[in-house]
Amino acid sequence: MKWLIAAIGKPSLSYAKSGVAEYTKRLNRYASVDLKTDWKDGGQEKNSAQLFAASEGSIRIVLDERGDHWTTEDFTGYVRSWQMDGVKRVSLLIGGADGHSKDLRKKADHVVAMSGFTMQHELALVVLLEQIYRVHTILRGEPYHR
Repeated sequence: MKWLIAAIGKPSLSYAKSGVAEYTKRLNRYASVDLKTDWKDGGQEKNSAQLFAASEGSIRIVLDERGDHWTTEDFTGYVRSWQMDGVKRVSLLIGGADGHSKDLRKKADHVVAMSGFTMQHELALVVLLEQIYRVHTILRGEPYHR
């Protein structure tokens, strides 16, 4: 299964660049990860349209503070199910400063909150990559998740 992580804005903070590089490298052992961050924030509607187009033909997960609160175990269960169903690609969409449009949230397969807090997009990206890595280690029975 391939992962697309589409985020408005490139990581510019050093901790985020470092975290993205670390977890992308780790994930390459388990899955193909395409990180697309080359959009500039153009406002909610434009951003949402770009993210929607980039995620064509995949399961779309919109990250939004109003979404469902998944646990790591919930996420693992979904990934296990998608693998068994032969899903080819999952896209995780991180919006800009104004979040996602109602239309994009409505069209998404899942809307998921990473936290009850509003999260800066660079931090959200690192947390998301770590969780995908964690899910894959759980599925392989490796000791990372204790």
